[in-house]
Amino acid sequence: MSLTAKVKHELTGVNPGSNQARAAQISSILRFTGALQKISNRFVIEAEVQGEKLALRLAHELLAIYGVRPKMARATGSVAGEQGTYLVRVLDQGETLARQTGLMDARGRIVRGLPNRLTLGTADVLAAIWRGAFLAAGTLTDPGRSASLDIACANRETAMALVGAAGRLGITVKQREVRGVNRVIIREPEGINQMLVAMGATSVLSLIHI
Repeated sequence: MSLTAKVKHELTGVNPGSNQARAAQISSILRFTGALQKISNRFVIEAEVQGEKLALRLAHELLAIYGVRPKMARATGSVAGEQGTYLVRVLDQGETLARQTGLMDARGRIVRGLPNRLTLGTADVLAAIWRGAFLAAGTLTDPGRSASLDIACANRETAMALVGAAGRLGITVKQREVRGVNRVIIREPEGINQMLVAMGATSVLSLIHI
């Protein structure tokens, strides 16, 4: 199992805490999987996530927090289990869920970044944002002394929101555009350590050369 997979496996089991933090984690996962789509003139939610455990956790949280019972399916051609890709879909209540999670504003406009109510939230909410982002689009590499924690973002607004959330946790991160993709990157050993602890991925710290 790769280092990234180990972190995601651990983070999937972390309890975010308050309902507000749980909601923030859901919003972040949906944002960083690009879940909001418009199909046949209606908005639907379709989050593509790695591993059955995360798909089940997301489906459970959507039901518990928003009363939405999503459909879950293995992606076409994907293997079963934790190495496979799964789709978590909300077809009938997509627009309502998009408004509730902050993917869409009160006027029906798609939000490009993250809702201010989340990025200005308490420490558990900020950690939940980062946890959701890493579960959806994060990697952790450890090539000797050049470890890096990296989140791929859909756009600059989302990247800057993630930078701001990290700053409020006291962790310095950098935003860069790499090959047309906006990325938020932590390269400093102390920053990687701090973020892993904040997110709740403590068991992998001994495996990283920092």
